[in-house]
Amino acid sequence: MWLKIVIVLLFVALVISLFTGLAFLFQDREKDGKSRRLWNALTVRLVLAALLIGFLIYGVFTGQLGSNAPWDARYQSEITKPN
Repeated sequence: MWLKIVIVLLFVALVISLFTGLAFLFQDREKDGKSRRLWNALTVRLVLAALLIGFLIYGVFTGQLGSNAPWDARYQSEITKPN
């Protein structure tokens, strides 16, 4: 359960970072490009995205995250079918 909470928090932080970067983009237009806030927001967003992808891969490989998609039903039935 902790993994899903971490993934949701990282996704929310990623969206907040995205809109923070947008705000910095509009605010720093008057400063003739002297501010590095937009680059810092981009760096934070890239780190958060890498962490999110890492946790997703970890969850899939450990079996904590799975798919319940209808097109995966054949794989689900093969897994649960008794021998």
